Amino acid sequence: MSKIIYLIEQLLEAIGENLNREGLKDTPRRVSEMYEEIFRGYNNSEKPKLTVFENIENYDQMIFDKTYFYSFCEHHIIPFFGNIYLAYIPSKKIIGLSKLSRVVDFYAAKLQTQERLTHEIANELWYVLNPQGVAVMIKARHLCREMRGVKKQNGEMITSCLKGVFLEKQPAREEFLSMVKC
Repeated sequence: MSKIIYLIEQLLEAIGENLNREGLKDTPRRVSEMYEEIFRGYNNSEKPKLTVFENIENYDQMIFDKTYFYSFCEHHIIPFFGNIYLAYIPSKKIIGLSKLSRVVDFYAAKLQTQERLTHEIANELWYVLNPQGVAVMIKARHLCREMRGVKKQNGEMITSCLKGVFLEKQPAREEFLSMVKC
């Protein structure tokens, strides 16, 4: 943590700030603590333990979840955020609903690209559940595009990763896409 504090002090001085100014006195420590929290995805001990259950009812229909996320662009180290739409069609295992959000939060808690985040989440669910299919779609706003460069506000980047029946079977894909539109 002391290395981050030192670097934040250097950054503040480099942009012309006075480290002794009242509002900045504790800022390097607060930023360091914030970075430890929001970049916890680099710590594998933080990876969620995914509770899975036997699919004793032989449920074979789509399970769909929509959740909010934020992450940080690896190119500019500023946030991107939005909604993630997750779906799977179980085989022999189902997962606790809160665990879907925990998977999202873990992979989002590091410097990311939206494309990689989409694939990491889909691959984790595919590996852990061995389902008939997995679908992940992310719709996100990127502050690097809104605050600098082209300065285009309220645009969305959309990425998806489809596996199994969502990739191979048009009806499954269409059902997923209709749920996303709801």
